[in-house]
Formats: sequence, C-alpha cells, structure tokens
Amino acid sequence: MPEPQEVPVYDLVGVGFGPSNLALAIAVTEHNAGGGAAVTAHFLERQPRFGWHRGMLLDNATMQVSFLKDLVTMRNPASEFSFLSYLHSQGRLVDFINHKNLFPLRIEFHDYLEWSAAKVDDLVSYGREVAGITPVPGEETLFDVRTTDGQVFRARNVVFGTGLRPNLPEGVTTSDRIWHNHQLLHRIGKVTDPERCVVVGAGQSAAEVTAFLHDRFPRAEVCSVFARYGYSPSDDSSFANRIFDPEAVDAFYTAPEDVKRRLMDYHGNTNYSAVDLDLIDDLYRRVYREKVQGVQRLRIFNACRPIDVDETESGVRMAIESLTTGEKTVLDADLVVYATGYRPADPTSLLGELAAKCRRDEQGRLRVERDYRLVAPDVKAGLYLQGGTEHSHGITASLLSNTAVRVGEILRSILDRREPSFDWPAQYAVSGVKAEEWA
Repeated sequence: MPEPQEVPVYDLVGVGFGPSNLALAIAVTEHNAGGGAAVTAHFLERQPRFGWHRGMLLDNATMQVSFLKDLVTMRNPASEFSFLSYLHSQGRLVDFINHKNLFPLRIEFHDYLEWSAAKVDDLVSYGREVAGITPVPGEETLFDVRTTDGQVFRARNVVFGTGLRPNLPEGVTTSDRIWHNHQLLHRIGKVTDPERCVVVGAGQSAAEVTAFLHDRFPRAEVCSVFARYGYSPSDDSSFANRIFDPEAVDAFYTAPEDVKRRLMDYHGNTNYSAVDLDLIDDLYRRVYREKVQGVQRLRIFNACRPIDVDETESGVRMAIESLTTGEKTVLDADLVVYATGYRPADPTSLLGELAAKCRRDEQGRLRVERDYRLVAPDVKAGLYLQGGTEHSHGITASLLSNTAVRVGEILRSILDRREPSFDWPAQYAVSGVKAEEWA
C-alpha cells in the first residue's frame, strides 16, 4: 500500500492572480529577500496566463491613475518592481520623462503588469480554477483549497483576489450581438460593416467604446444611450483625490455608517460613472462637426433608458424611453454593447460550510476587519479580501490606488498572527495526509 502523500502547507494561498494578488506576491517576494522568517505562498489563477481587462486594452486609452500608484511604490519606493524600473528595463525611461505625463497608456501599464507577473511566476499556477475551500478536519488553523482538476493546496490563510464580474441590467444576457464591454476586443474582429451600433452606459468605458466604434466603422451610426443629461467629468482635483490616500481608509473604516454613505455619495464622481474631460470634449467635437457637415453618425440619447431589447433574425431591436418626455424610440442595431460596470465577486460561494461562519452586517454585507480579514470568530485560519470592501474600507477597495499599501497591511497581519513557536519554514509540510498530486 503506497505511503500517503504529503500536502504542502503554505502560509497563504491566493485565489485569483490579478493586480491585487500580483502585488501581494511581490510583497511576499520582497519580504523573503529581506532575510526575515520566510513566508510561503502560492497563487491560483483560472486564466491560462496573466491578463487584466484585455478586452478593453484600446490603443489610445490611458490609465486614470498615476503611474506612481503602481504595484509597489506607495509601499516600497525603492522596489525593483516599480513602473519606473519597468520603463528602465524597456529602455523607455527617458522617453517617458520627456512625455511629461502621469498617466501611461493602458496597454503600456498592462505590459508592466505582465513584466511584473513574469518575475514572480514561480509563485503562481495558471489554468487552475478553485472549486472550493474547506477546513482541515482536526486542524483549526488550516484550509484545504481544492481546484477543479483535483489539486489540493493547504493554507494557513487564504487571500481572495478574484476581481470583478460584469454587471448587466436585469433580464439582459449576452449573445453574438449583445456584449458587455469587457468582451469588446475579443469579439470585434468578427463584426464587419454594421449599419448601427448602440452603447449603453455613461462612464469612462462607455465613452471609450463609443469613440472606438465611431472610429472603427466610419459608415456606421453609433448611438450612445444613458440616463444622465450628459457625460459627467471625473473629479481628479487634488483635494478630492485625497479620498484615495491610505489615511483615508482609516478615516472611512472608523466613520459612522451615515458618514460612509455621504462620503461615497460626495466622491463617487472620482471613479464611478465619470469620464475624462478630454474624452468628453472629443465626443462633443465629433457631434458638433457632424452637425456642421449635415451627416449625423454619432447620436447621443441622453436622459434615456432602454426599456426593451429583443434579438431578431437580422440584429437587435432596442426600444428606449426619454426620462423627461416619455417619448419612445426604436433602434434596430447590428450590435449592442453594455458598458454598465462591474460588481465584486462573492467569495462565499467557494467557502461551503465556512460561509455561514462569516459575520454579516444589517444589510447582509460581509463584515471585514481593518486588516481586510473576514470577521469569522469561529474560524481560526485567516480569510482575507482584496476587493468587495467598499462598504467597510471605502472607494479604493477595487482600485489600483491603494493596492500596494493594502497588500502590505495584509502581509503584516498574516505575519503578526503567526504562532511564535513555529519553526519557519522547516515545518513546511504536514505528513500523513493523502492528497492528489500537487504542483
């Protein structure tokens, strides 16, 4: 009879490997290089390779956050994983400085993320989707993280960095002709000579998709439909941007619930349903130019909402209604793109029986400690969230702005909760446990 196989025990296993858990992997790497007690970590990503919103990597789209708020600089300005280090490695540092711009192209920043991911690829398994997380029988401080292909990763802490899920209005499902904007570049190559495209949404992505389709299909009519009277500019003024400061997380976390709601309402236009002013001006110039030319291809249906969407044999029929007059307009389109945002992924779907042990507030939201640890007094091992904590930690929860600082706080929490008598990393595996082959 074969001997039971040992299962590796990691200090932390990360579920998902987007920018947040990539930043955590870098923080672990830098900590281990510092000569202290090593932290063992592994990350599981269902995608076959690193990718971050690839469907919206438009050629001329820029980041809406300063390059200084990269994966590391706010935590460790001397890091070799910084965006400036990336530029130096690519021979573009001087060119970027001469560019005099805080906001790099999105495709360039994505290349930086890929460059960073490649430097820590020994810590991640791609093509591994997590199926569930269960407590280890008889071990209060350990979880088993199981993947859909039967692998088992044992962890003292699990950090969820599962990103966001596309949000669609109730009753709308995607199809060959109805997309969410995150699918744009993956599918646009199959579209030829449309007569009309419709974009639903009022935020940055909606405006970018509108401009992109207007450029790509010079004979097509592009209709932008949104409930606002006009695109609203994002507020990136200096004082408003302090809502993204690390200190603002402390202030928000300890604030009364009514103050949290007010702060989110006051400063939602720093991020949500807000558009760069240059892009707003560009779209307005297009509309005005076409009026002068007498050929209107870009049509703005402001203060309107879709009330009915039906696919036909030849396309999509959308009925929209004016919120001010009640007038209805029917648009027959070849393509409808919903740029209607994202919602946080719910980690409890992976937790099975553990989900019931996670405390929630009066509104059913997960309660989260200041160090991003789920409040679960009966669970001795740690469950941490990167994202989905807007209600507790504020507007930076799903943004890059505070990522570097947040991962430092999570790593510090994991280190502080270690058993001081444990010999790290000598006792790396628990023997006598049967498991599937692990990588």
